[in-house]
Amino acid sequence: MAVPKQRLARRSADKDLVRVRSIYLLPNLFTSASLFAGFYAIVQAMNANFEQSAIAIFIAMVMDGLDGRVARLTNTTSAFGAEYDSLSDMVSFGVAPALIMYTWALQPMSKLGWIAAFIYCACAALRLARFNTKLDDEFQDKRYFQGLPSPAAAALLAGFVWVSYEYNVSGREIFFGVIQVKWMAWGLTLFAAGSMVSDLKFYSGKDINLKESVPFVAILAIVLMFVLISYSPPEVLFTVVFVYALSGYYLWLKSRIKNQVEQN
Repeated sequence: MAVPKQRLARRSADKDLVRVRSIYLLPNLFTSASLFAGFYAIVQAMNANFEQSAIAIFIAMVMDGLDGRVARLTNTTSAFGAEYDSLSDMVSFGVAPALIMYTWALQPMSKLGWIAAFIYCACAALRLARFNTKLDDEFQDKRYFQGLPSPAAAALLAGFVWVSYEYNVSGREIFFGVIQVKWMAWGLTLFAAGSMVSDLKFYSGKDINLKESVPFVAILAIVLMFVLISYSPPEVLFTVVFVYALSGYYLWLKSRIKNQVEQN
């Protein structure tokens, strides 16, 4: 006996509704790990253990990148997971980096210090809110993020703290006798904040299909990247994140030059 099309459509809609309301364990475990790493980073910053707090931010960044991938690969995406991920990101990549940077370098600057930290925190919240409102936008180019992603902005600040700690440079010293480190931290904080709420395009990597075959060179590049990171984690990670943060400005400048050439 054939099943009417209306009944099949109703069953499909019911399955979609159940999926939206469902709570899946596996992807939310990664989100919880990201949230824990962000909270741990705050605790360590309050105890002046800045190296551990910076490392915790990078761990949160890895966990945050895995939860979405795992959800898509296992077909366990849900509205709950999206909201939970956003709240976790606000703690790990909004509040935690701002507090780390303030405690490490910005506190002696009085009002200028906490205002810069708050601006970063507010921009992270605005960035996440804008991202959530455009999740279902069919006309948005999924290959690019609009504005610097909050995990990358957090890694930029954490990487700067980690590299400085690696070279025994505190947030209150003078860099090469020219500029105080706290002013460099202040400028970097505002740079990351402004980049998050900008309209610049940053490559998202969502067009990468993990199920497809890749050339041997790609595997070799991944191995070399792991070797470099293991050799000198602070410098390599900070350099990669800093180049990524500049990539949006490069794409914008390239687009402007191209438009001017076409007009002429």
